[in-house]
Amino acid sequence: MNSMEIKPIAYIHSPFPEKFGIPRQSGLADTRAEIVLESEYASAEAVRGLEGYNYIWIIWQFSANAGKPWHPTVRPPRLGGNTRVGVFATRSPFRPNPLGLSSVHLDAVSCDNGKVTLHVSGADLMDGTPIYDIKPYIPYADCHPDAVGGFTDQTERRVLEIKIPEEVRRKIPASVTPQSIEELTQVLAQDPRPSYQHDPARVYGLSFESLSVHFTVDEYKVIVQDITRSVMV
Repeated sequence: MNSMEIKPIAYIHSPFPEKFGIPRQSGLADTRAEIVLESEYASAEAVRGLEGYNYIWIIWQFSANAGKPWHPTVRPPRLGGNTRVGVFATRSPFRPNPLGLSSVHLDAVSCDNGKVTLHVSGADLMDGTPIYDIKPYIPYADCHPDAVGGFTDQTERRVLEIKIPEEVRRKIPASVTPQSIEELTQVLAQDPRPSYQHDPARVYGLSFESLSVHFTVDEYKVIVQDITRSVMV
């Protein structure tokens, strides 16, 4: 058997310190993130011309699942968590090689004092995720308007209404920007709950940037209970 050793070329800094709440696919929320190249690859020459593209592919590791076994079938959340399909018919993190592939919007490329950073939006990666490769998204080759979406075409994609009561808004720390609240709203609208949970009284907790957010979901509406600064342990 042939094998190949790979090592990270970069790490991402995203607003998601934990898995819960991360959009299930890239591009569903315009959350900002930074991909910082490791010193060995932090050369302006290595990214020369990349600014000519506005989308890139990133290949990364499901690092939170490192060492966990894979199975030939998985239960996608989009199918309610009860129907099994083949792992290669899904984007499940439990794979023989735990690699992820995401297309993200490239907002800017900066090269300052030997540090190379790609400023992106729409990433579905946890903070600190290792990146193994970066490639440009090429519309004429990568866009397929006639593509068929398998079981994802047969299931409803819900975008929830978000309600942040005025008393909650008044308590949001003053240092939190309107853009951060807008990004948080987009994340909540994707319904981060497991698809089999429908208890309107259940309070969920989500970490976003340095915030701790608690919310409930009643039918198609998210009701934010509080937004506070996370307590660092």
